[in-house]
Amino acid sequence: MTMHLDSWLLEILACPNCGGGLRADEAAAELVCTGTCGYAYPVRDDIPVLLVDEARTPAP
Repeated sequence: MTMHLDSWLLEILACPNCGGGLRADEAAAELVCTGTCGYAYPVRDDIPVLLVDEARTPAP
């Protein structure tokens, strides 16, 4: 599955948990926080789901 997100959108989005930047992980169809929390947010039908309750937490 390929995500279709505009680069300008990735530049303005921020992690709702820590405020860090987000990078696209095409293979997992997620946006991964590059800040302190490392949460991964799903992208469904090319729409980022930026809800902390929906995020996958990083492995310890």
